[in-house]
Amino acid sequence: MRELVVLGTASQVPTRGRNHNGYFLRWDGEGLLFDPGEGTQRQMIHAGVSATSITRICLTHVHGDHCFGLPGVLSRMALDGVPHPVHLHFPASGADVVRALLSVSSPGIDVRLHPHGSGGVVADGLEVRPLKHRIETYGYRLIEPDGRTFLPERLRAAGIAGPDVGRLQREGSHAGVRLEQVSVPRPGQRFAFVMDTAPCQGAEELAAGADLLVTESTFSDDDGALARQYRHLTAGQAGELAAGADARTLVLTHFSARYGDDVSLLAAQARARAPAATVVAADDLQRISVPRRRLPQEYLPAPHEENHGDRVKP
Repeated sequence: MRELVVLGTASQVPTRGRNHNGYFLRWDGEGLLFDPGEGTQRQMIHAGVSATSITRICLTHVHGDHCFGLPGVLSRMALDGVPHPVHLHFPASGADVVRALLSVSSPGIDVRLHPHGSGGVVADGLEVRPLKHRIETYGYRLIEPDGRTFLPERLRAAGIAGPDVGRLQREGSHAGVRLEQVSVPRPGQRFAFVMDTAPCQGAEELAAGADLLVTESTFSDDDGALARQYRHLTAGQAGELAAGADARTLVLTHFSARYGDDVSLLAAQARARAPAATVVAADDLQRISVPRRRLPQEYLPAPHEENHGDRVKP
């Protein structure tokens, strides 16, 4: 299962209808918790997210609304007797804050610290890029390796079936049939998480080709001066980021309390800049699935096409 569970969507201060930040991503066997602000432990209960399902915690930066929920989450994990290691990723310059938060957490959890001071790979399939905020901040990107999708008609035409399909996939050829002849490229899925930043190259690199892009949308376009002052994105800039990256689904969050709980204006501003993307203005406790893969139409055989096992289009 690949699914985002939104635990909180407020920036700086919570509102009656929006908790501080918190985002849980189910990604196959991993459970990644991003930016747990105050109240995250309680929001997990409401959302049905078990503390035992968390394998990694990723902090973009150490402003309170993105990390003050960490002691509560770790304490709950200790109470529940989580047996597996928990990997904690964070900017190296925030190490003192992270250690202070850990010091007030209940003991008993194997927390493994992974500070990073530059962009790059921080774990298998997990990358970070520097963002442009008032303190050192990094966004995250999760990438599935590219693969190939078999075309059943071409497998049948080539006489490949059963265990031979797996052998062909592992070895690249079997019985004179090459993998490329009976399959098409399948881009790996991509998830991107961009918080607290002005427009910058790091945000663009994170968002590139994302199937699911979660990004802050703190201010309305009408409050662009405030966004520049505090180094945040407006809703329109979030839409531009998604459009320029060819992101498929854009999830807006981290809303300023000045707009109350109705952020339809911000969603409209983002949609105007990203007409090809699905734009979601997130609500607390909302669940958003990672979009299913789309097979490029040029690789699909036409209904009348005779398939003689010819090489597929590169």
